[in-house]
Amino acid sequence: MFIKTSDRPAIILNDREISYESLLKNIQYFAEVSGEIKSTKVAIYSENRPEWIFAFYAAWKNENIVVPIDFMATADEVAYILNDCKPEILFISASLRETFENAQKGLKYKPAIFYFEDQQYHENDYQPARLPETDVNKTAVIIYTSGTTGSPKGVMLSYDNILANLEAVTQDIDIFKEERNVMMLLPLHHVFPLVGTMVAPLFVGASIAMAPSMNSEDIISTLQKNQVSIIIGVPRLYEAVRKGIMDKINSNAAAKVLFKIAKSVNSRAFSKKIFKTVHEKFGGRVDYMVCGGAKLNEAVARDFKILGFEMLEGFGMTEAAPMITFTRPGKWKIGSAGHAMPCLEVKSLDGEIVAKGRNIMQGYYNRPEETAEVLKDGWLHTGDLGHFDKDGFIHITGRRKEILVLSNGKNINPEEIENKLRTVSDCIAEVGVFMKNDQLQAAIYPDFLKIKEKGVVNLEEMFRWDVIDQYNQKSSSYKKISKFILLKEELPKTRLGKVQRFKLESLTEDRSREKNKTAEPQYEEYVVIRDFLKEQTSEEVSPDDHLEIDLGLDSLDKVSLLTFLQSTFGIELKEDVLIHHPTIEKLSEFMKEKKNKLQVEAVKWTEIFKEKVDLKLPKSWPTQNIFKNTSKLFLKTYFRLKGEGTENIPDGPFILAPNHQSFYDGLFVSVFLKNRVMKNTYFYAKEKHVRNRWIKAIANRNNIIIMDINRDLKNSLQKLAEVLKKGKNVIIFPEGTRTHDGQLGKFKKAFAILSSELKIPVVPVSIRGAFEALPRGSIIPRPLKKINVKFLEPVYPDGHDYDSLTDAIFSRLAAEVH
Repeated sequence: MFIKTSDRPAIILNDREISYESLLKNIQYFAEVSGEIKSTKVAIYSENRPEWIFAFYAAWKNENIVVPIDFMATADEVAYILNDCKPEILFISASLRETFENAQKGLKYKPAIFYFEDQQYHENDYQPARLPETDVNKTAVIIYTSGTTGSPKGVMLSYDNILANLEAVTQDIDIFKEERNVMMLLPLHHVFPLVGTMVAPLFVGASIAMAPSMNSEDIISTLQKNQVSIIIGVPRLYEAVRKGIMDKINSNAAAKVLFKIAKSVNSRAFSKKIFKTVHEKFGGRVDYMVCGGAKLNEAVARDFKILGFEMLEGFGMTEAAPMITFTRPGKWKIGSAGHAMPCLEVKSLDGEIVAKGRNIMQGYYNRPEETAEVLKDGWLHTGDLGHFDKDGFIHITGRRKEILVLSNGKNINPEEIENKLRTVSDCIAEVGVFMKNDQLQAAIYPDFLKIKEKGVVNLEEMFRWDVIDQYNQKSSSYKKISKFILLKEELPKTRLGKVQRFKLESLTEDRSREKNKTAEPQYEEYVVIRDFLKEQTSEEVSPDDHLEIDLGLDSLDKVSLLTFLQSTFGIELKEDVLIHHPTIEKLSEFMKEKKNKLQVEAVKWTEIFKEKVDLKLPKSWPTQNIFKNTSKLFLKTYFRLKGEGTENIPDGPFILAPNHQSFYDGLFVSVFLKNRVMKNTYFYAKEKHVRNRWIKAIANRNNIIIMDINRDLKNSLQKLAEVLKKGKNVIIFPEGTRTHDGQLGKFKKAFAILSSELKIPVVPVSIRGAFEALPRGSIIPRPLKKINVKFLEPVYPDGHDYDSLTDAIFSRLAAEVH
């Protein structure tokens, strides 16, 4: 009843093809070997593999209920499921032996165990199996929910529940056809891939192309070799694929232009032609990308549409086997999960989506009270909030159980806040909003690549002011975020990508990092790196400390660390090695594997500054001082700008070190320099701010050195050293970024390293009033504000190390600014 024989291969895995006849013979063997044991339920605990499919249909042939178990479940989770429904037979992969043996310790009964690897037989010794005409009202599978809100529950689905979905997508909606190959990628213990990538293809006689793993190479290879027509995935898969494509497009000027053209033309046929290479990467035969499990990001959907793909998004849950609504081919509305399934009545009841029909579950296994909570008069109360538009498209807006209720009675939809936070900054990879102590809080997993590109100096400060504060300024008082936490890893999720919001609060309960509870590795590479970081940060460190989140390494700290690693372990490294190995232990393991030597050497900036650097100083035009003096007149009129202490500026090369209050600070300082001094004083500009050729031309004629200081700080410091060695002066803002609140920020040591190594004096410059005149977020400066610029007595590096010189400059400026 559930397998339609065909001349096409039933399963393709790498270079192995399994015909429908071979499939049925293997099913017959598994049915016979397990049929010797009296049973009602058969559990399958394994990664995706052909034997998983053989065992599944063998259980159906023997009229047993199948209980799939997540192959990535812990021993306790496996024991919980087995004890809950007590399947008499368990098929298992040998790779999971150790986990299962631990699970067995907690079992309250003894199932019969069949390891796939122990099954020795020749399929030709068996006749093709014939699946019986089973009573469709019997339970076919018990699927355990992923646990987005707590302990998993066993969802009982009948054969008819599954048939209702199959008939809808093979007849009414007409997606699955014999000639359309389907890629099997997601784990089969979920009902979405179970029905979509196994049961439905075999129901119509199509071919299943099994991806050997979820590695991108295996996915691409599977798509290209097997003429896949239907990809079934979750949002995270499509987000990752889209990122790879868009990164390549954005790095190519011609491709970016074509993308904009395709967006304006809005024709799938046109897009498929101009992005032919993208489609060929997917095998060139993809008709549909089916997405479920969680809501798809609309920006991801739009980009795929512009590229010429059609995405069919669905909404459902395990309790509906699984679909409640689905997008019809040719009727794709971005942001919607389509129309109601033909076998269902679906409506919005007091804002909650409810459904009634053939594919609604029989109930939760042995949980009548919890069944009664969601099944009322035959209606499945999904817990999802949403509405239907005038054209019948469904729009999901959140989860009822996830609505946060404050003590003042205000209801908060966390997804709404999460979406707004993402629009504030693209440095957020993931964010989860939750409530603790009657306060809204946010757990943020940063996008470390974006942060590196933007040259963020301090993660905590950036997220506090540029994200949370920016969001709070535009939000109602009861929707403001009170606290936030930065995560080292992704938010806790189910295997299909739904955030387990109930786990977010526990992430904030202990921020001490429990260093004493973490066993330290004893190999030499770890000890060497640990000791270096302890000295660099003056903190105790732990193996799982994140270099940025826990230790707060800034750009200069990373340069020092990379220089130390290169000299100590004898290998060339790029800064992205710290992104891919972000904890002390992971970095140590990488060094252990890649090292050419192990000889501890201190970071020697003297030697670094002796390395040859390609630097051509820009020539200043005569107009530079004209512009400076004109600006001085204007600024003294617009603001009440005053300067003092210029007599403290020494002859010869020096470093000006002002505090940083506003965008105009460089101009405020420079207008008080004498023409002769100004001619020999150099600023630096970040490369990303000087990409326009006209701005570059102006920079090259006004003592501005263009540096990619975020991507290569070491080279940038070498360039600044060259300027000073040529007898010139430089302006360096020790804070690295403008103040967020008018207070003096933490100082970076770059200026102190240059001063100490080159024996150059540092002139502290205090700026007061600039923050009040032009605070962050302001566009137009506030006129007539009093701004004072004061050049303090120079500080010479003699008798100082990097830290004491940094502290000395900070102390002098703090006394003036505050």
